[in-house]
Amino acid sequence: MKTKRILAALIAVIVIICGANVLRDDDKNFEISKHMNIFATLFREVNMFYVDEINPGDIMTTGIQAMLKSLDPYTVYYPESEMEDVKLMTTGEYAGIGSIISKKGDEVIIREPYKNSPADLAGLLPGDVILSIDGHSTKGKDVESVSEMLKGQPGKEITLKIQRKYEDKPLEKRAIRKNIQLPSVPYYGLVNDSTGYIYLSSFTAKAAEEVRKAITELKSWGVRSLILDLRGNSGGLLDQAVEIVNYFVPKGSKIVNTKGKVKQWDKEHNADKNPIAPDMPLAVLIDRASASASEIVSGALQDLDRAVLIGERSFGKGLVQTVRDLAYNTKLKVTTAKYYIPSGRCIQALDYTHRNPDGSVGKLPDSLITEYTTSTGRKVYDGGGIMPDIKIEPEEYAKITQELVIQDITFDFVNDYALRHPEAAKIEEFRISDEMYEEFKNYLKTNHFSYVTESQRALEKLAKIAKTERYYDSSKECIDKLKKDFSHSIDRDMNLFKKEISSFLTEQFIQRYYYAEGVLRYKTHHDKDINKAVEILANHQTYRRILNR
Repeated sequence: MKTKRILAALIAVIVIICGANVLRDDDKNFEISKHMNIFATLFREVNMFYVDEINPGDIMTTGIQAMLKSLDPYTVYYPESEMEDVKLMTTGEYAGIGSIISKKGDEVIIREPYKNSPADLAGLLPGDVILSIDGHSTKGKDVESVSEMLKGQPGKEITLKIQRKYEDKPLEKRAIRKNIQLPSVPYYGLVNDSTGYIYLSSFTAKAAEEVRKAITELKSWGVRSLILDLRGNSGGLLDQAVEIVNYFVPKGSKIVNTKGKVKQWDKEHNADKNPIAPDMPLAVLIDRASASASEIVSGALQDLDRAVLIGERSFGKGLVQTVRDLAYNTKLKVTTAKYYIPSGRCIQALDYTHRNPDGSVGKLPDSLITEYTTSTGRKVYDGGGIMPDIKIEPEEYAKITQELVIQDITFDFVNDYALRHPEAAKIEEFRISDEMYEEFKNYLKTNHFSYVTESQRALEKLAKIAKTERYYDSSKECIDKLKKDFSHSIDRDMNLFKKEISSFLTEQFIQRYYYAEGVLRYKTHHDKDINKAVEILANHQTYRRILNR
């Protein structure tokens, strides 16, 4: 009898719970239906009665984007007009002439033609001003509009009219569009006789295949240790990250698992193949721009004690996105899950679910950060990206160097110089001579380069406040002395920071003569993170001690 009463009570509880869930689901469905109806009637009324004509497609897209913006930055709507962007994001491929363009003043210029691309083969150079494309003027157009004009059907020839410095009349250049495949591994090579280097820039559909090819070739060259550079890599496809980790860890190793609201996104990803470099000492470089798939690779290798991580704390994006098809050939990239690396930690740094009262997202406080352990017992932590084993502070550039970049004057000088000197020394031999540096200083004077330091801005603000509060007359002598002490001279700063500016200029020149690949090749011998990796990989005792082996 007692058993029956207990059973009856349990059934009653289950019925109540199930009923409550049904009610909650009904309430939620009603809320959805209600607000969809409000939105539809609002749109109809605005369209009918607003004083000016509206474009239904534009206003609806604005509404969708505003709605998704309240969730997180990674949930994005792509209208039909942006399908090429989706293709580029997932495959690294698009149809065009293969160049980076940018706005400079009122003009759109060629910033960088890719090596051996149609733009490169047509003779387009950095700094060329695009005047027209197939007879259609680019005057007043933004970068996106000009980019659309350059893209199109592969195999079709287009004619660009460009203006180049030192040329009296505009030049005509013909380029044949083709499918441009942006490599995920733009460079790999030797740092020394025993150490290989791979730069992985993105996780598109062929990333793992390109990394495999690089590892295989480097091994054939006698490489015994490897540096994998993920700096600046904002991520991409999850399956590519899993496959790349599998190259270094035993079959069956847990790499990452995802957990979402919908059970179909709860998946565990393990190494399902034998590794191709199971014992090769490995260093992974990360920085504050290494995100998502980069953090899966670096975090999993750290948790499995398979690589020494060097650089800065990574970005902290532990969210998984899935591209979903919508009506009328539109798409939605939606956050569907969080990912967790082998130690069990999620490295998502920001909390988009619980926002601050002002609407901003909150960063996980230290009190909520949890300690985990790697496979050998090393301590690691969640809640804010991947912390490297060897931390290297980022470069703090002088104000003058920052302004040279911001004002883009180094780009102008390098292009000007290269037009007058088409040939350059080999990458290994290239140096900024004293004569080149003096020429650069004169170029800055001719082009009236100037800048204001933060100290000078603060003093100007102090003087303004002193005048408002009527203290200026009595403090003028002190303020004038401070202004004199904090004044700067372009010549003085150019001499004081010559080494730093020369180093930056060298990279600019190498990119101009030898493309982006040349800069990566140059950095393998002049980058402090890479040099530190070489040092650690060369010392087996230090390497094993860091990994607690």
